[in-house]
Amino acid sequence: MPDTLLFALEASLNGLTAGVMYALVALGFVLIFKASGIFNFAQGVMALFAALTLVGFQSGQIPFSHLINAMFGTRLHHFGWNMPTMLAIPATVLVMIALAILVERFILKHLVNQEPIILFMATIGLAYFLEGVGDIMWGAEVKALDVGLPKGMSSAVDEATFNWFGYGFYIDRLEIWAAGIAAVLVAVLTVFSQYTKQGRALRAVADDHQAALSVGISLRFIWVLTWSIAGIVALVAGIMWGSKSGVQFSLSLIALKALPVLILGGFTSIPGAIVGGLIIGVGEKLFDFFMNPIIGGATENWFAYMLALVFLLFRPQGLFGERIIERV
Repeated sequence: MPDTLLFALEASLNGLTAGVMYALVALGFVLIFKASGIFNFAQGVMALFAALTLVGFQSGQIPFSHLINAMFGTRLHHFGWNMPTMLAIPATVLVMIALAILVERFILKHLVNQEPIILFMATIGLAYFLEGVGDIMWGAEVKALDVGLPKGMSSAVDEATFNWFGYGFYIDRLEIWAAGIAAVLVAVLTVFSQYTKQGRALRAVADDHQAALSVGISLRFIWVLTWSIAGIVALVAGIMWGSKSGVQFSLSLIALKALPVLILGGFTSIPGAIVGGLIIGVGEKLFDFFMNPIIGGATENWFAYMLALVFLLFRPQGLFGERIIERV
């Protein structure tokens, strides 16, 4: 097999695993948009906030210690113990559920029946608020996140591809785990949506708010449920990205990479988020591989947006999104 084809195949496999990481972020957007019609600009910051909280629990850091020390002249930083990962993750889940309750009570409840642009602006404000609270609560320094997931080159993939092609592929074990976790997450969300009472209620709210209210479905409960699930998805995304590159405030920018994924897959489709992520991941790796010698580097920074622009021109609802028809 020609070397160029082997290198392209390796780039494609790395693109698939990177696309899964993008899709994990996009899932949170899809869940909230399906249930409430809100494009949650704060989803990336929620992933950052969840990762910060998890690291804070693991290290036994005192929340708001910097603020407490500045106000009272103390030197408090840590409780003096470390929380096991198996306890820190459920504790962080509870924090994200509490955040969902607060968002519904202090933001969404007061914006019922408002225009979508108002709700979108509210999520922008929420994003900046959460980023500021995360800074004050846990500090702004870069933090290492370790939940026990393996990292580094997969020797199994390297050996298998070497035996098949005479050339070993480099695939990060963390990204393989991310692909497996994403598959399980999508399966759980699909079963929840299709076969549970709460999932059917969520789909009813997504179809028609007023009709759902007329049959006794609590819109406020559905919003809390949706934002709680989106918070858990954000935690999973934050764990994967934080384990890969450290927990830092640039982590919130992964939301920008999720936008092309949503445009390709559709804002209302969970499978579409996965497919869109895989297309973006593979596409940007292959485009960079073939075009980098011709037009220079950094093509991965803009390829996804160029592809999304093409979709907006010819199929604005995405591959799996619902075509919206407005009758006047």
